Amino acid sequence: MRYPDLSRSIDFLLDKAGPVILYRLHTEILRDVSKAEAENLLEKVLLTPHYRRLLGYQKPNGYIGIGMHSWDKFKETPLQDGEAAARLISNYGIPRDLPLVKAFANALLDETVLEEEFSYYPPEVVRFSQRAAGRESGCSLQLLIDTCLALIGYGDGGAISDTQQISYDAFMSLLTMDSFEQATKFNVNSKKKSNYRYIEAGTYYPCLYHLQVLSHTHSWRSEDKKAALACALNRIHTLFPEAQRLHVKQGNKYYVPLWAVRQPLYPYAAGRHSTAYRRTLTDIVKLGIGKLVDVVNTSVVQLLSDMNRDGIVRPDFCSAYEKRRYKAGLAYPTPYSEVALEVDYASDVSLWCDLTFWAVQFLSLYNT
Repeated sequence: MRYPDLSRSIDFLLDKAGPVILYRLHTEILRDVSKAEAENLLEKVLLTPHYRRLLGYQKPNGYIGIGMHSWDKFKETPLQDGEAAARLISNYGIPRDLPLVKAFANALLDETVLEEEFSYYPPEVVRFSQRAAGRESGCSLQLLIDTCLALIGYGDGGAISDTQQISYDAFMSLLTMDSFEQATKFNVNSKKKSNYRYIEAGTYYPCLYHLQVLSHTHSWRSEDKKAALACALNRIHTLFPEAQRLHVKQGNKYYVPLWAVRQPLYPYAAGRHSTAYRRTLTDIVKLGIGKLVDVVNTSVVQLLSDMNRDGIVRPDFCSAYEKRRYKAGLAYPTPYSEVALEVDYASDVSLWCDLTFWAVQFLSLYNT
């Protein structure tokens, strides 16, 4: 099926894009290939450098990398990490039944394997022993693990049902708040330079990992729950009209939550390069509630305006330095990088392909 308003964008991608975008474009959006053709497209994806490197990072027990979202000094590259591995699998659209993905999912669900994988450094042993604490507030290793399961296609079927419910309840907490100050605490006696407002670890408060758990699973969904989630997302702008800093208190220590929803959700803008903000917009439309969420509707209007000339999305950089820095951030699929689907970014055309594919995916999900 061709989308008339996206035909120029699709033609550009068919002509210029690399194997990952072509595979996802044909199998997820156009849905115009046979099973054999899809397998041929996937074979090209499996030959890309990052995927080949991921194969080398998978251990006999199925786990990929070292630890998760922590301690880069132990890693050859940022891709040698459980969360980065899950994000690459998700970004590339790798099927859940591939041996690498199945083995990784089994490892993430195996208590013995996980205990072994988080024994490489004393602080990680402690972190693993306390992994369930803080799921409500976005400061939890278990929330990370369950998000990875959702990203690679193993979030439904009951494996992470508790975290699904916690994630939904975290967003529902926004509907009971009157203000950021009312929902948080502040230690007036602290002399620390970074003395921010905080919440206790067991306090329900949404983060972007809660959002990804919900956007990549379906078993929790009902029309009533989706409508309530849209109300909660719209309420963020009322509660947090400007960016707020927040810590989570666990025992006597203060932690930064997993990208807490503590500031306005930014709409699409060509010159906005804050870390992976487009991913948040994509997660919202994946929930099937895009037309109910104000920030998404604003984004659609601006995006269609920017694409009006020739269907191609081009980032608007203020300087050559900003462009170089942006491209450097595409090297690996970390939690802090944009979605990078092309093999290299020597040419600006690769950037245009990434962002144009995002636009096609985003608008297709919005219109579904």
